[in-house]
Amino acid sequence: MIDRIIFTCGGTAGHVNPAIAVAQELQRRNPQVELLFVGAHRGLERELIAKAGYAFEAVNISSFHRSLKPREIRHNLISLGNLIRAPREAKAILKRFQPQMVIGTGGYACYPMVKAAFQAGLPTLIHESNLVPGLTTKMLVPYASRVLVGFEACRSGYPDSAQVVVTGTPVRGDFFAMTKAQAKQALGLDENRRLIVSFWGSLGARGMNEQMAQMLALEAAHQPFDHIHATGQSSYDGFLSQVEALGVDLEAAPALQVKPYIHNMATVMAAADLVICRAGASTLSELTALGIPAILVPSPYVTNNHQEKNARALEAGSVVLTEAESTPKGCFKPPAKYYMMTKPMPTWRRPWQPWGPETQQS
Repeated sequence: MIDRIIFTCGGTAGHVNPAIAVAQELQRRNPQVELLFVGAHRGLERELIAKAGYAFEAVNISSFHRSLKPREIRHNLISLGNLIRAPREAKAILKRFQPQMVIGTGGYACYPMVKAAFQAGLPTLIHESNLVPGLTTKMLVPYASRVLVGFEACRSGYPDSAQVVVTGTPVRGDFFAMTKAQAKQALGLDENRRLIVSFWGSLGARGMNEQMAQMLALEAAHQPFDHIHATGQSSYDGFLSQVEALGVDLEAAPALQVKPYIHNMATVMAAADLVICRAGASTLSELTALGIPAILVPSPYVTNNHQEKNARALEAGSVVLTEAESTPKGCFKPPAKYYMMTKPMPTWRRPWQPWGPETQQS
């Protein structure tokens, strides 16, 4: 039995949460399993993993920026130095922890750990949630025993289809712990009022936050429903200033809640009647698992436009808008053709099938 496993991931919540979901399921099946998470020193992963209660170690690794500006060149030189240091740090972690397997779930932080494990002769898995393989995933394919993917259509993105296993994207078990009524009660909300939840990924998005500030201004006068919006950690203060400039007093509008980050996402998502968000694969997996109607505004600033490709795969149960189409009035009162606003998204995964293939549509 495998009872010592390293998970390695980083960069965004979309890379970290699937790893936490698998870790929780492994612990449920084998309470004696020993788990260690490895990520970057400055990544969001450290905070999320600590809140989930898992041990964490870091390697010095950072991204490369596609720019020739002087500060970006300096950043890339530092990243090059980290790339040289990281393999030694990864090997030291392997020596200390002595894992029997290493699982990478995305982000540049997982590259040195998975590669070092493969070179040490250990079984390695990498999971790619997005329809289009990310750069790190592509680089790690030669060092992976198996490549796990979120969509059947992903197979064509890899040279050896026999190496690829379609698993879907894992969803944490706590997303299924409450009914909608129980979740609204836990949040102190009236179960008879609709709840909109909005967020633009764990890092936020300046332009979309500006649009959401205008949407809150439209809502504030009558507060027709409850609304929880997460700005992203770095955008919180600026967002509050924008809302204030639009004449909104949040203290006088109790139906509107603004947070830098939604830490109790499982409860909030379970309570939601509509979610307005980006189209990261991990978020889409949570939406489909719970069957929540959604307005998806894919980020146009990601590699190979992979978020829009993710979103288009779910158009049967969601509204997909580009940033140019996502005006505040459009989100506040969508056109009549968007009938699926009141139609739950297809539930593709059941609580007892957190790794169910995305082809198992009900």
